[in-house]
Amino acid sequence: MKKTTLKIALSTLLFSAVSSSAYAIDGLSANVAATSNYLWRGVEQTNGKAAISGGIDYSSNSGFYLGTWASNADWADGMSYELDLYGGFAGDINEHLSFDVGFIYYAYPDETSGDADFSEVYGSISFASLTLGLAVLTSGDGADAGDTLYASADYAFAVTDDSDINFHLGSYSGDWLSEDYIDYGVSFNKAGFTLGASATDLDGAAGDMKVYVSYSIDIDL
Repeated sequence: MKKTTLKIALSTLLFSAVSSSAYAIDGLSANVAATSNYLWRGVEQTNGKAAISGGIDYSSNSGFYLGTWASNADWADGMSYELDLYGGFAGDINEHLSFDVGFIYYAYPDETSGDADFSEVYGSISFASLTLGLAVLTSGDGADAGDTLYASADYAFAVTDDSDINFHLGSYSGDWLSEDYIDYGVSFNKAGFTLGASATDLDGAAGDMKVYVSYSIDIDL
């Protein structure tokens, strides 16, 4: 994810799933998940191995939310886990249109180089089944704010009352990367289970299609 393609190739438990649950209820909630392959913007964060994650969120009726989320990760030397801290504001504009804006800090406390951490501001607009998002880099090793952008589009449609299919397309570009790329994927979600496939247009193994299965639960505290 940093200045080399190797690091790019080395969080699909997407943060969008975390942020959407963060303001779903008023008060405290928690989430726990397991996945066969932790993907972030189409690239592996655990070298193709399984990951366990969990988080705690606070949300208010006003739309304000705060949260933290952690997972094992090992895409850099010495790294064993990722710790995210985020906060934002989300709400409905009308019965069809909603929004989410916020800030997230991605921390890798035991990574040996000490330069893996970075942060972004993000925003999204959702209309019916379509969500359009944009994340802008605000800090990172050797980077200036605004150096890198990630734009995404997600479209979901219901299959049954408790299942849906989601299509994803994303574009990562900017000076902080050694190579711009596109990621795309599809997932089927039912009762906490997800079966998905994701790929990028990067060269080599980083661009190969990857299939994953995951299960997550939300807990009211």
